[in-house]
Amino acid sequence: MDSSREQMFTSVEKTTHGTNKQRVLILALVVGVGTFAIGILIGRFATCPKSEPEVSKQSSLPNVIDLLGRDEDASIISEVIDEISSENIRDHVRTLAKYPHIAGMETSHELARMLKGFWENAGLDHVTLTPYNVLLSYPNMSDLNFVALLDENNNTVYKSNLTEAILTAEENTTNVVPPFNAFSYPGDIKGDIVYVNYGREEDFEYIEKNASISVAGKIVMARYGKIFRGDKVRLSEMRGAIGVILFSDPADYTNGDINQVYPNDWWLPPSGAQRGTVYIGVGDPLTADYPAIGTANRKLDPSNYLPSIPVHPIGYGIAIHLMRSLSGPEVNVTWRGLMNTTYRFGGGFKTTGWKARIHVSTSNGRVDVFNAIGIMRGEIEPDRYVLVGNHRDAWVFGAVDPGSGTAVMMEMSRVLGNLVKSGRWRPRRSILFCSWGAEEYGLVGSTEWVEHYTKTLGARAIAYLNLDVVVQGNFSLLARGTPMIHNSLFAATKMVPNPNSAEFAAGRKSVYDTWLMASPGKRGIPRTYVSIMDKGFKLHKAIGQILVHMTRHLADSLIIPFDVTNYSAVLQELVSEFLGRFNGSLSTQHMRGELLREAADNFTKTATSFSESIQQANLTNPYVVRRINDQLMQLDRAFLDSAGLPGRRLKRHILLAESIVDNYAGSSFPGLSDALVQIQKGHNVTEQWEIVRQHYSVILFTIQSAASTLKDVTDFMVDYY
Repeated sequence: MDSSREQMFTSVEKTTHGTNKQRVLILALVVGVGTFAIGILIGRFATCPKSEPEVSKQSSLPNVIDLLGRDEDASIISEVIDEISSENIRDHVRTLAKYPHIAGMETSHELARMLKGFWENAGLDHVTLTPYNVLLSYPNMSDLNFVALLDENNNTVYKSNLTEAILTAEENTTNVVPPFNAFSYPGDIKGDIVYVNYGREEDFEYIEKNASISVAGKIVMARYGKIFRGDKVRLSEMRGAIGVILFSDPADYTNGDINQVYPNDWWLPPSGAQRGTVYIGVGDPLTADYPAIGTANRKLDPSNYLPSIPVHPIGYGIAIHLMRSLSGPEVNVTWRGLMNTTYRFGGGFKTTGWKARIHVSTSNGRVDVFNAIGIMRGEIEPDRYVLVGNHRDAWVFGAVDPGSGTAVMMEMSRVLGNLVKSGRWRPRRSILFCSWGAEEYGLVGSTEWVEHYTKTLGARAIAYLNLDVVVQGNFSLLARGTPMIHNSLFAATKMVPNPNSAEFAAGRKSVYDTWLMASPGKRGIPRTYVSIMDKGFKLHKAIGQILVHMTRHLADSLIIPFDVTNYSAVLQELVSEFLGRFNGSLSTQHMRGELLREAADNFTKTATSFSESIQQANLTNPYVVRRINDQLMQLDRAFLDSAGLPGRRLKRHILLAESIVDNYAGSSFPGLSDALVQIQKGHNVTEQWEIVRQHYSVILFTIQSAASTLKDVTDFMVDYY
């Protein structure tokens, strides 16, 4: 996960990434043939390893019935939470961040092998290392990237450092790859610089209309922040720019005081440059929809974006030299950062004849990456999976991103593994611990694995909990996830003691108490900026306690702890937000916004009825339990459209996906909202209205279809007569 300006107390992301690859999926109903006893025995024992002791037919049936109706073991809940160790997490972070381990390099492979051994020792039943041969990107280490200023005779008057400064004696720089933007096009270009603020749509429109400056044929200089870097590059290239320089402005990456940065504080120093991919897409760019295995046919998919112009990232210690050289009018106050110079739009240089130069040697090539997967087999329903995961690769050392999350995941697997090894407990459903390769390049490892095993996962996966950066500050909890899992998260935070001693003394005894206080009504999404990290790893421990409780709860509860009424609440919010913004536009085309409200209301009624029916269900009947869990699992998948969002066939969730102009942001009904925004801007109006009409009908149908999955399984159709 890329770095963010937001500094929060604890940050857990449980995301599904908006596609059918990372969302809660449906488990097909298993219908036994023959008698009830034979069906149950086949389902229970046919999937177990041969090493399990035989159970006689005469004595097995009563035990199996009791086993099938068993709910979670409440006696171990406190023990599981209490056993999470902050010291162990600290040790794991130290191991994970000892050396740089960029994706595809041997140091990353070594960590994969380390995790395999760790999980085998922890008592997991099966551990695999799965390789994929994918397209990644690296700079030429004998011809490093740089930016420079040239005088009228093409003499270099300023050249950026080729590498970052060494700030501590502990740094091992043996395998540090200097700053670069992955998948940049290689090249050596010269031209004028135009400063475009954050490089958003509105920034380009502002500079064109108010400063009368075009970026066509120019080098764009944009500061990091607000939107995904790949979108900055794509928008620049669309407008004819010949290259892009990305820089971290101290206004966005310090605490307002450029003297209080590392090593005096933990904020970004002038020499720091933010690495990152500029690829817009997920997975291996050469094998869209299918895994990058030996038999794959490789070609670049046109739906993915790789730039055809050079891009290079720099720190503000370099950027200030470029900004000081620019001519042109001063920018408005909202475009000013905190570098000690006057910010100008550019388009030329103060000294006649000067030019900027970007030299990029970065090139793409195929390499192997590995996913490490450890499986804790479920006792009763081994064919249903709760997945816990995080990527392993980092641009450099990766102590926070992703080491913090992997360290917590390792401790979770140790605690649960000890219970299994002792024979005191085994989860009802299987738990998969996943360490992905090459996430930083564009969710590559995880996407390839899901594409590889999509037939299996599509029928068996229940939920995915993603850790990644688990601590970014110390104020409160920030958690994102599909509505189905909200209640499980709330329950876990109520169980975990508050690691903040001041908050605890104020009467807020649990993580949930501080979370609720920080963001009443929403129970989350607080945003604050602080300068203290996790001394003593107490916050890491709290996150581990929350996640281990959620994992155990999802894997062990008789009824999967999903709440469909949360989905209806979120749907109603999205409808209100969308209609409040676009209902007027729809009405100009005689499109009835009330149809969307009616669909949401019908879904809410159905969800409420389904939730109430669970309370009345006969949970001693294993088939009733199985049916309810099937319906719970199916709901999130029902919001997927196999055709994908307009112009984005790999983005299939009609409610939860990023905006097309910003891969970091979401919007209400993103496929519809993006088209309507284009109409408001006057872009391809006739074509966009056709998209709106088609996709609006898809949304109405999909909401109705999702509701039908919650209805009585023999009375789900509409009778029109």
